[in-house]
Amino acid sequence: MIDKKQSRLRRARKTRAKIAELKAVRLCVFRTNSHIYAQVISPCGSKVLAAASSLEPEVRKDLPNGGNVNAAATIGKLIAERAKKAGIEQVAFDRAGFQYHGRVKALAEAARENGLKF
Repeated sequence: MIDKKQSRLRRARKTRAKIAELKAVRLCVFRTNSHIYAQVISPCGSKVLAAASSLEPEVRKDLPNGGNVNAAATIGKLIAERAKKAGIEQVAFDRAGFQYHGRVKALAEAARENGLKF
């Protein structure tokens, strides 16, 4: 019997293999019930080039709740700004096996609106 987490990671593996094959910079998203995290990872997969999360103190003071669509949109905007500051425009979106819906979708759309291309 495969549990929910195992099946999510199995779905994520396929995407990550494809992104590694393309040698693309990836925007990786991780969500928990109470927070959402985003990282821009180098093509070799060993360096985090930019990161943003709803756990950061400056983000926390603006958001009462880190586990909703508004928080996800804020983090999307933030990660796009930080990636552009690091000189990154083009990324591959890695939703880590999460469904492209709700918070993951909100983060992706906010990142696109703020100039990340994927």
